[in-house]
Amino acid sequence: MLQLGYSLSSEEHSASDLVRFAQRVEQVGFLFALISDHYHPWTSKQGQSPFVWSVIGGIAATTNKLRLGTGVTCPTMRIHPAIIAQAAATAAAMMPGRFFIGVGTGENLNEHIVGEKWPPLAVRQEMLEEAVSVIRLLWKGGIQSHRGRHFTVENACLYTLPEETPPIYVAAGGEKMSELAAQIGDRLITAGDEGSVIKAFNTAGGKKRPKFAQLTVCWAKTEKEARQIAYEWWPTAGLPWSLLSELALPKYFEEAAESITEDAIAEAVVCGPDPEKHIAKIRKVAKAGADHVYIHQVGKDQEGFFRFYERNVLPEFAVQDRRAA
Repeated sequence: MLQLGYSLSSEEHSASDLVRFAQRVEQVGFLFALISDHYHPWTSKQGQSPFVWSVIGGIAATTNKLRLGTGVTCPTMRIHPAIIAQAAATAAAMMPGRFFIGVGTGENLNEHIVGEKWPPLAVRQEMLEEAVSVIRLLWKGGIQSHRGRHFTVENACLYTLPEETPPIYVAAGGEKMSELAAQIGDRLITAGDEGSVIKAFNTAGGKKRPKFAQLTVCWAKTEKEARQIAYEWWPTAGLPWSLLSELALPKYFEEAAESITEDAIAEAVVCGPDPEKHIAKIRKVAKAGADHVYIHQVGKDQEGFFRFYERNVLPEFAVQDRRAA
């Protein structure tokens, strides 16, 4: 059964607002949320980028039912996987049965800040595979050590562990990454390329595992206003993934987006107050194989979006079992 969730956009909102939005998500009826883990926003206009693990603590303390995960964390460069293992274990202990961690190969935008060379994709995939093995190792408890090609752990023991370790979701784009996600992950995360990615994930052995897809929308009182907001706040919707992963600074994204038109953004983002457009797009993503769709509302008017979805979109999708996420 299709489940709908919400995207907590750390690039656009302050830490306190993200905590407040998570509470509203629970009230409105979304069953889960993913929160982005960035050091920089995509563009300076977006203007935010709080430390995700602090925000997760606030959400854990102020929600009761909402399932929450990172969408997604890069556990390879900016933060060592042993620290990510501790952070995720603590979050899961605070949110029993409600927390999951999404991981991916990362973006240069966020990872270059520690001064390490940005590796090619094949190396980043190799690093991610090893990082996930380190995380799972530490979640076993007891004193653990690891000496691999990319990471070293010496006599580390996680004393705060949840009763049940959280599932690991792996973000994928492209066939090779989809295959890796099926090998090392419990679930799949994708965005914008659901059909090909999900097909490759299923072929590689992930057919029976849940698939999560992000859908970017912009609700506003008129379609014209929504198009303008989406174009102003989320021009990266028109950029190819190769640029999203490789560019290093927000100003580079701004320069890359200068040639993108408002029409192009409106093609990539569902814009306006017509519920049928939103519902049709959600169903299209589900038809591509996603059983969990989480919605990213662009811009500052999150409350208007919540009211719109509560009244006009969520009732179209009967969602019952929260545990299935």
